[in-house]
Amino acid sequence: MALMKKRKRETPEIPSASMADIAFLLLIFFMVTTTIDVDTGIGLVLPPPVDPNSPPPPPIKERNVLKILVNSAGQVLVNDEESSISMIRELVKKHTTNNGADANFAETKEKALISVKVDRDTPYNIFLKVYDEINLGYSDLRKAYSSQHFGTAYERLSDSQKKETDEQFKKKISFAEPEKSK
Repeated sequence: MALMKKRKRETPEIPSASMADIAFLLLIFFMVTTTIDVDTGIGLVLPPPVDPNSPPPPPIKERNVLKILVNSAGQVLVNDEESSISMIRELVKKHTTNNGADANFAETKEKALISVKVDRDTPYNIFLKVYDEINLGYSDLRKAYSSQHFGTAYERLSDSQKKETDEQFKKKISFAEPEKSK
């Protein structure tokens, strides 16, 4: 019986010279193709600073202002009456389209103003919900106007028709400065 000599096998190596190149290319690929979300916040245009030499603004009748107050616990008062966030939308529509019918709401849509005042400790998500409901109220009014006057949805209006609709129901929202905590 002949003994065969066992050969020692060499384990094949994976060439690693190009691994760094491949990793670098993958890194660049993912950096170029990845999008980064940037929170833009609420798109509000702040008024210019008040000129100290300018005359005082004209007085506004109480009935033309829908006062929305939100405390630090998230409780809502609308015109000094307890309310819920979900009711704000309907109250904005009623206040804006009242046309003098109810003495508790605006005389005309041109004079209708929404005043929002929050406590410094009000949770941000509560403030956003209130602000969203106000915007939804105006959105509903614009949709109804476009449907009634143009016979189509607001989204399908031409730019000039949208401008006319927006002019009919301008957002007049005042953010009152919160009171300082004691």
